Order: sequence, then structure tokens, then C-alpha cells
Amino acid sequence: MIRQLAILFGCLALGELIIWLTGIPLPSSILGMLILTLLLKLKIIRLEWVKTISDFLVANIGFFFVPPGVAIMLYFDIIKAEFWPIVISTAISTVIVLAVTGWVHQIYGKAVNRKGGDQ
Repeated sequence: MIRQLAILFGCLALGELIIWLTGIPLPSSILGMLILTLLLKLKIIRLEWVKTISDFLVANIGFFFVPPGVAIMLYFDIIKAEFWPIVISTAISTVIVLAVTGWVHQIYGKAVNRKGGDQ
């Protein structure tokens, strides 16, 4: 379990370091997850090394949403005053994300088919 936590926190720390050195406007936790994904894909880290802690975190993910839920309740008056801009921007951004995801998937699918393999 210590090794699993060390791997996860190591990827997070590496993401923090890269953000600090480069100033890239990206959350370090996202970069850390991308680094972990890359290391798993390149088989530098084996899935068995992080599977137990990952399964535990996913099984208890609801617990991690309690603080944001409390924060939303604290700012309910602001949310109520800006309800429609929040709803409209959420709907528009969701449609954009779906469209871009579909577009990237189509481009990737065409590239794989041209290459002649299924990766």
C-alpha cells in the first residue's frame, strides 16, 4: 500500500514540479494523472502496483465531493442570483466538450484505420 501511495503522490509531485518550472496554466493534479496514464501505457508502472489503492479511491469517490457540496451550500445566494448564466454556460460547454470529443475520436479512428491496425 505504501508503494501504491508513493507512485500516486510521486506522479502528483512531478506534475506540481512541471507546473512550477514551466508555468503552464493547467492544474497539477490533471498533469499528474496524465503522467500516471503515460507511465501505465508505456508499461513503466504496472497496473498491479496501483490497482488496490485506485479501486479504494474510486469506491469512495463520493466522500471527496462532500467539501465542494458544503461550499455550494455556503454560496447558495450567489448561485441563486446567477442561476441562468451558470445553467447556460454549463449547457454550452457540455455541448462543446461532446462535439470536440467526438471530433477527436473520429480523427483518431481514421488515423488508426489508415495505419491498418487497431491499437
